[in-house]
Amino acid sequence: MSRAKVFVIGFHKTGTSSLAMALRELGYRVCFNLQWNDARVIRDMKRICRQLTGQYDAFEDNPWPLLYRELYEWYPDARFILTTRDTDGWYRSALNWFGENDTLMRRHIYGDDAGSPIGNEAIYRARYDRHNADVRAFFADKPAQILTMDVTRGHGWIELCAFLGHDAPDRPFPHAKPGRFRDRGRSRPPEAPP
Repeated sequence: MSRAKVFVIGFHKTGTSSLAMALRELGYRVCFNLQWNDARVIRDMKRICRQLTGQYDAFEDNPWPLLYRELYEWYPDARFILTTRDTDGWYRSALNWFGENDTLMRRHIYGDDAGSPIGNEAIYRARYDRHNADVRAFFADKPAQILTMDVTRGHGWIELCAFLGHDAPDRPFPHAKPGRFRDRGRSRPPEAPP
């Protein structure tokens, strides 16, 4: 019997990379952030994501948070994890990590004039808070399928493993990018498939 798919539906800079590392340690095949920067791909996001769901067990970062309703429709037995952190800490992290870098995906999320967090603080904060509220409302009558995790407040193996039905590993919960500033010179993951 195959296990339920796991969708991490918290916004970027909420511990999604750390959670992906943890899921990999638990044996999940994780589909990471796809860094989609092609307008044609963004327009065809649902079809592409539907195809990708057959290839992996768990999914994190963009564009998965944007599709939680569709993901639930496609996989009604899936498990969903809303990664969160306080809005002030989240915005500071987004600002530090993304800086002036403007992407089509963030324009899709925050609006055509808000691909970078610089100068768009109110837009970013409102969108982040609205997403978290919308997810909570959507899953209000499905509490067994949603876990809210805040790794900045110490959530880790205990919460994750209890939710997914695994024994908690006897090692620290991974932290992929603890307080690190973005290295704008690093290589990027491959673009999403057409």
